[in-house]
Amino acid sequence: MFYFGGMLVIFGAMLLFASVKVLPEYQRGVVLTLGRYTGTKGPGLVLLIPVIQRMIRVDLRITVMDVPPQDVISRDNVSVRVNAVVYFRVVEPDKSVLQVVDFFQATSQLAQTRLRSVLGQHELDEILSQRESINRTLQAILDEATDPWGIKVANVEIKDVDLNETMVRAIARQAEAERERRAKVIHAEGEMQAAEKLRDAAAMLSQQPQALQLRYLQTLADMSSNGKSSTIVFPLPLDLIKPMMAAFPSK
Repeated sequence: MFYFGGMLVIFGAMLLFASVKVLPEYQRGVVLTLGRYTGTKGPGLVLLIPVIQRMIRVDLRITVMDVPPQDVISRDNVSVRVNAVVYFRVVEPDKSVLQVVDFFQATSQLAQTRLRSVLGQHELDEILSQRESINRTLQAILDEATDPWGIKVANVEIKDVDLNETMVRAIARQAEAERERRAKVIHAEGEMQAAEKLRDAAAMLSQQPQALQLRYLQTLADMSSNGKSSTIVFPLPLDLIKPMMAAFPSK
C-alpha cells in the first residue's frame, strides 16, 4: 500500500511538472487543445492540462538572418554576386505556428528569391549607388509577403556586391575615362571664361584709346624690366601712329 501511494505521489508530481510552464517576457506560447488552437499564453506562469494540451514556444525578439550569396544578372546583363541580411520578428505567434511549417526557413527562401528578382530589375550602376533605395524596396516586398505568417520585416541590408576581375577592370577604365572627360570639360570652361574676359577687356579698351596706349606702354615697361638683353619686336597699332602721321602731312 505504501508503495502504491508513493507511485501516485510521483505520478502527481510529474503531472504537475508537465502542466506548469514559465514563459519569459520575450516569449509567447501557442496552446493547442486536442490539436485545436485555443489561445496564446504568456508571459509568466502558464498552466496546461497534461496530455490534452500542448504549448509551442515562439520567440518575439528580432531575428537576424543572413541571406546566402546569390548570383544575380542585372538589367544591363552584368553578373554579380550579392548577399544580404534581414532583420525580422514575430508579431503574431499564432500565425507563425499555424500558417507556415517553419517561418525562419520560409522567410530565408523568400528573401533569396526576392533579392534576385529585385536586383535583376536594376542596372549595375544603380545597384552600387542606390543601395538605400533598393533596401527599402526589398523590405517593403518581404514585409508584405510575410504578413500572412505573422512576420514583420524591420530592415533589409545588402552587404556585399562582388564583381569578377574583368568587370572590375572595366569599371576602373570607365571611371578613369569619366575623370578625363570632366577634366577636359573644366579646362574648356576655363578657356571660355578667359576668352569672355579678354573680349570684355578688348571692348573696354577700344572705347578709350588712351587706355590702350597706356597698356602698350605698361607692356613695354614689363618687358624691359626683365634685365635680359634681347631684341623685342613690338607691333604698334595704327591708332597710335595716326596722330603722328597727321602732324606731318605728306607733301
